[in-house]
Parts: sequence; structure tokens; C-alpha cells
Amino acid sequence: MRGLYGYVRVSSRDQNTDRQQIAMCEYGVADENVFIDKQSGKDFNRPAYCRLVRKLKPDDTLVIKSIDRLGRNYEDILEQWRLLTKKKCVEIVVLDMPLLDTRRGRDLTGTLIADIVLQLLSYVAQTEREFIRQRQAEGIAAAKARGVRFGRRPMERPAAFEEVCRDWEQGLLTARKAAERLGVTHKTFLKWASKDVNGEKSRGLSPVETIVEETRGSHSH
Repeated sequence: MRGLYGYVRVSSRDQNTDRQQIAMCEYGVADENVFIDKQSGKDFNRPAYCRLVRKLKPDDTLVIKSIDRLGRNYEDILEQWRLLTKKKCVEIVVLDMPLLDTRRGRDLTGTLIADIVLQLLSYVAQTEREFIRQRQAEGIAAAKARGVRFGRRPMERPAAFEEVCRDWEQGLLTARKAAERLGVTHKTFLKWASKDVNGEKSRGLSPVETIVEETRGSHSH
């Protein structure tokens, strides 16, 4: 007996699958035969999809809402399409694109048209994603040129930093003790101490001095 299955995919767990599931129900796919993944379509290593492929048998029909629900990578989509239609001999119905219904026109011409449409759609989808990434990169570059800073804001130095730093410079505190007093990491304190403080150059540490500080800090425990 031929089986009718549906595949639904969204890119993240907080996205809604209702629209795709309603489409499956309207087409006549039983709920228990609808396989759902909530993860990126960057590859086909998805739990529900892998279970579906193992379950599909020759002459079964797989229904998807649109070609990008199957995947988002041009070459991977074509590879999976060939796997399903040629190796597993499964029929595929793409609801949003009637030309990608492999049950129709099963002669050579019909197959050729489906293959051409699939390649064209996959190419357009991938090209659009590349354009989006390019526009994002250009937007970030333009923002940086305007002085916009990305990432976490640098931690501000506590008010007690100058006093603690002076004690450290005079040898009254190790760098580790100074960091503990300020509530920051040893690395952060040394980074702050190596920069200008109140217009004066604070003591810079050479690699040897840094090792000495590390040693002093470890002996103080």
C-alpha cells in the first residue's frame, strides 16, 4: 500500500509550524505521518527528516509546503531530490510549486521540466541568501566606518582603580590582590594598568614582569 507522508520544518524551536501542518492536513496527510523538525536547514542531518527517509518506500508520496522547507543549500537540495526520486523511487509534491509534482508528466519531458524548475528555484534561493549575507556585511562595514561599535561594551574601571593601581605600582599589592580588591580578573587588571590613567602612563609590563607578577600572586595564596 502506498504511503502519504508530509515533512514540516522551521528554523528554530520558537517558530510556529501551524501553517505547514494545516497545509498537510488539507492535502490529506495523516497527523501521524507528518514529520517535523525545528532546526536550521543548513544540512540534512535532522532527526525527523532522517526517520522519514528511512520509512519511505518505493511509490510513497512525500508532501512539502515549499522547496526551502526541504533544505536551503542548492547542492544539498538537488542531492536529496535525486536520492528520494531516483534511488528510493518516491514521489514528491511541492504544494507551492505544482510544476514540482513528480506524479505528473512521468515521461522524459515531465521529468526534465521538474529538474529544470528545481535547479532554477534552488539557485535563486541560494543566490538570495548570498545577497543577504553580502548586504549584512556591507551594512556592518558601513556602521563601523561611522564609528558604531559592536559587541559588549568595555567594562568601566571602578572608582577605586586609581588608588589600587598606585598601591600596586608601589609594590604594596600584587596584581592578583589588586584584581581581587577591584572585583575583576587578574587579566583585566593588568590590561587596565597597562593603559593611560589620568593622562599619565601607568607601568607597562614586559613578558618577564608579567611572569613575576604571576609568581608573586601564586605565592601569596
